[in-house]
Amino acid sequence: MVYFTSLSRQLEFEATSMTVIPLFYSAYLLIILFAITSCYRCDCVKQNVGSAFGVISAALAVVSGFGLMLYPGVPFVIIVANSPFLILGVGIDDMFIMISAWQKTSAKDSMSQRLSTVYSKVVVSITITTVSNVLAFYTEIMTSFRSVQYFCIYTGTTLLFCYFYNITCFGAFMALDDKREIVCVHWLKKPETLDQKCFSLKRSCCLPCDSLPHEQETDTHPMNLFFRDYFGPFLILTESKFFVVFIYILYIIFSIYGCFQVQEGLDLRNLASDDSYITPYFNVEEDYFSEFDPRVMVIVTETFDSWDEDARQKLEKCLANLENRDYVDKNLTEFWLREYVQYIENSRQNVNDKDTFMNSLPPFKTNFPLFMYDINISSSNEIIFSQGFIQTVDVSSSTNKKMLFQLRSRAEKCEIPLMVYNQAFIYFDQYTAILENTVRNVIVASAAMFIVSLLLIPHPLCSLWVTFATASVIVGVTGFMAFWNVNLDSISMINLVICIGFSFDFSAHISYAFVSSSKTSVNQKTIETLYLLGYPVLQSALSTVIGVCVLSVAKAYIFRTFFKIMFLVMLFGAAHGLIFIPVFLTFF
Repeated sequence: MVYFTSLSRQLEFEATSMTVIPLFYSAYLLIILFAITSCYRCDCVKQNVGSAFGVISAALAVVSGFGLMLYPGVPFVIIVANSPFLILGVGIDDMFIMISAWQKTSAKDSMSQRLSTVYSKVVVSITITTVSNVLAFYTEIMTSFRSVQYFCIYTGTTLLFCYFYNITCFGAFMALDDKREIVCVHWLKKPETLDQKCFSLKRSCCLPCDSLPHEQETDTHPMNLFFRDYFGPFLILTESKFFVVFIYILYIIFSIYGCFQVQEGLDLRNLASDDSYITPYFNVEEDYFSEFDPRVMVIVTETFDSWDEDARQKLEKCLANLENRDYVDKNLTEFWLREYVQYIENSRQNVNDKDTFMNSLPPFKTNFPLFMYDINISSSNEIIFSQGFIQTVDVSSSTNKKMLFQLRSRAEKCEIPLMVYNQAFIYFDQYTAILENTVRNVIVASAAMFIVSLLLIPHPLCSLWVTFATASVIVGVTGFMAFWNVNLDSISMINLVICIGFSFDFSAHISYAFVSSSKTSVNQKTIETLYLLGYPVLQSALSTVIGVCVLSVAKAYIFRTFFKIMFLVMLFGAAHGLIFIPVFLTFF
């Protein structure tokens, strides 16, 4: 046996958020392990232990941002439960860039000099990306979906805290790590006269390459060398450039094709977790009762003189107008007034007399309990509210929007004040607004990104390339959504706005480094850019994917969809930042 009540969908929807709490701890552990592993060095002196503190900074940002929003009572809706996973992945992006810049400073310089060098190289870049991300989320507040507004308020505010903690707390962690490195070096340089074997063991454990850190000018990670010595030179080859352009053309063709295949709307069973009791109910309903769709309430919203024959005829005309649809079965309509008129006439009473009409209602409701709650009588013996039901049939997800529009339009045109309603209409309303909201928000956010890039990147052409990359990633993500069976709904709309910010991040970092390069040749500028930021960009993309990958095993469609789109965003964003944009910049 399966069952369902009018509150089931709402209660199960709210309970879904609790299912991802255990996954948050797994994501936090994975991010810490990735941060430490990706920054790992073979000797314990050069090893930057601050990477773990970078993850702690992201966690502190989540606590601070959510606390600030919860204090004045900003509602915590289920979609907001995605935000901590996103912040954990994105919050450490700036950390990787700061660590990469730190490793390229001279170990012989003082701590203040090293920090000054790091901040002069990266603060403008991470400020650009932070402002762009926060703007992308805050511009989404103009959407008509309240849940999307709350998600963007929480996430945008938390990103501001991430930025604040990265340039303050994490900078302090790096300074402390520099002191640790100095102490370790002094300890290693201290001669061991009592036990020479202990000294040899100490050096071999801490310094496998048998060289003290301060004997070297810089500390370059092997992956940075890979981008400088192998990936960069390979990418600037003429053959490679032609191949990259060919791959990009294929990418755009498939993306545009996919954009025309994207379906709108949200399957209502996806609002609950997979093991919810309402899922079998919807399955049975679809298998055996798919012909019958929402039972729509027709509500008379104001006081109505039901005993007046002219008024009844007007109402009957409105009902007939609603029933005169292909997707409405007029034989299944239930309306108390029709039965009541027949009931009075069978009793040989005057249905047009007010006293007779009103005095006969109590026995009618007793004899016909089906209509017990369809009539609301005031203390002054007036019918202030009444309702009936029409049965829709053969309504598919593609015709929900049309059905909703037509029923509401006909109800509004009625001479009697009517309203049509079903509990599912709150979800069907997505069909009426999702496309318009998505297009508007993407355009506004993209315009904001372009203005930010013009103001903060000192090269108009690069600003255009960054905007181009952002638009390209949006098209790609939207197109490949269709290939991964993801519909355009409020969940995917949020991710498309996220897509704007993150695709801007990768391209802005690369473009800013390109125009800031002191090299004279565009090819050498590309190699130096990839040497400086290639590995941090790769780390950022991987950390975000790892942060949300645990959602791929979530029991709810909402969280799995969030993972799918974030994966596409990171894949295409990293491809643009590491491959397409570096090549395209060499053409101008």
